[in-house]
Amino acid sequence: MRGTDNKAKLKHVIEAKQFSERKMLQEIFSKADDMAAKDAKGKLPQSLKGKRVASFFYEESTRTRFSFEAAILALGGKVVSTEKASQFSSVAKGETLTDTIKILNCYVHAIIMRHNIKGSAKIASETSKVPVINAGDGQGEHPTQALLDIYTIQKEIGRIDNLSIAMIGDLRYGRTVHSLVYLLESCKGVKIYFVSPKSLRMPEEYLKGLKDAGIQFEETEDLNKVLDKVDILYVTRIQKERFENPEEYEKVKGYYTVNKETLKKIKKDAIIMHPLPRVTEIDPEIDDDPRAAYFRQARNGLYIRMALLDIILG
Repeated sequence: MRGTDNKAKLKHVIEAKQFSERKMLQEIFSKADDMAAKDAKGKLPQSLKGKRVASFFYEESTRTRFSFEAAILALGGKVVSTEKASQFSSVAKGETLTDTIKILNCYVHAIIMRHNIKGSAKIASETSKVPVINAGDGQGEHPTQALLDIYTIQKEIGRIDNLSIAMIGDLRYGRTVHSLVYLLESCKGVKIYFVSPKSLRMPEEYLKGLKDAGIQFEETEDLNKVLDKVDILYVTRIQKERFENPEEYEKVKGYYTVNKETLKKIKKDAIIMHPLPRVTEIDPEIDDDPRAAYFRQARNGLYIRMALLDIILG
């Protein structure tokens, strides 16, 4: 992929499968590395100068929203945003998603959108004439998170092939693991251990994709069973906001906790990742352990999002 080819292939960012080509991944990684190096020297390109980008979030966000907005500003662009768009925009008056997207098209050069409904980003992209970037659509996908996750694996371990990874926690509703699974389908020699309560197992549609791709996986409730087998612990929060029945949440909250006892059982060169925010599933007592990569992971998100914005709008 070069120059105009990038833009032709990457107008919208809707799902992780768009990045299944290794060549595309490596280009994004290379550009993210370049952005990080230039940021350290205070010499970031102003490739978004004159561009306005809507930061339109129906749901709360810290890392995704702020890293995108910081990336836009650092590259010379301007941000048009609202907090909790479902309340503080005409959405609260009953405006449809398609009408909202048509209106935003009148004002900005791109839209970064988080929505509470699965499939909303695809609907928005079908309406929008300007690029739409999916910043999370309900329990669907979070493609830019998957990109920063696999970029973190590359940086921390030095490869994205021949790995074993445990995905732990809320696999049913967790859009970050859904998107990461799609990217792992294109990797070689990968084995995945899905560790969750029975009620929060990985949905069948994602397991089918792994079977079709020939990726090995196992499902278990027992975290201790896999600790010494994996290179990566990818821990997720059990998401209270996704449960319609509070009693069901109470049954599974705090199901897993990664702590100092866990560290004694994992490989010395394993890494611990988490898309954050965390609640009780990772004890802060392990934050200073070199294997705890989750804050470095969050930092990587800034440069991956810079790279995407530069490719799409630069």
